[in-house]
Amino acid sequence: QVKVNIRVRNESFTYHFSNRLIFYFKNSILWNYLQNFSLIGSGAAAQVITSNGNHGNYLTIQLGSALGALFGILVAHGVSGAHLNVVWSMSLSILGRHPWRKVPLYALSHLLGAFLGAATVYLQYYDAIQVFSGGQLLVAGPNATAAIFCSYPAEHLSFWGGLVDQVVATALLLICCLAVVDRRQGRLPNGLAPVLVGALILAIGLSMGSNCGFPLNPARDLGPRLFTFIAGWGEEVFTAGGGWWWIPTVAPFVGGLLGTVIYELLIEVHHLTTPHEEQSPDTICI
Repeated sequence: QVKVNIRVRNESFTYHFSNRLIFYFKNSILWNYLQNFSLIGSGAAAQVITSNGNHGNYLTIQLGSALGALFGILVAHGVSGAHLNVVWSMSLSILGRHPWRKVPLYALSHLLGAFLGAATVYLQYYDAIQVFSGGQLLVAGPNATAAIFCSYPAEHLSFWGGLVDQVVATALLLICCLAVVDRRQGRLPNGLAPVLVGALILAIGLSMGSNCGFPLNPARDLGPRLFTFIAGWGEEVFTAGGGWWWIPTVAPFVGGLLGTVIYELLIEVHHLTTPHEEQSPDTICI
């Protein structure tokens, strides 16, 4: 088999390429499951909601999301570059620093990883959710529990307000993350980038989280939403908020594109002396 692969280049390439894709797919699901917003962030939300605020508050939910991102990057960055948000992968592909062929694979693995993360949180807090909700899995109302897993708009938030919220928040996320990995801005000490990204997630959550919970990551919202649909919350997870579900799924891509263009036009074009190859933009993401 090895000899055949060496002699027939096309077959050899196809063989290794296919196995590498399978490797990335399986491990990306694992990375996105082990990291995250889904396990740590949703776990923090479950603890607060099911205890009526006796075991945490808004701040602890934001800290859980930020720390989930931080440790997710630390776990995955040595193998995958910690591509934990497909919006980041898209941004790097637009800039020509990441192959487009990997983006769909990452997107699917993110979705499945977030789905499994939501399932784990549900199993862990099953008893608490059942007691708090009285056995009814609700999307809205004082005993609603769907917001543990994915975002829903606040009562004051309009359609356009939600769209603007997600575009602005994701644009800010991409601008700051591109700055963190831009070595022409100055080299960072080893291990500092994940901490800065975690601090960025916390800052966005504390300043932009009250409208809809700052989803930022399409798979992070859609994966758990699909889980809640299957697990018993029903079709209301898609109809609530006037069909809110598609805004955290689509708007982050718009915001990511906007943030990438802003950074490229206002910052990158002014770096005239250092080639792109000396950067390491593939070492983090959220």
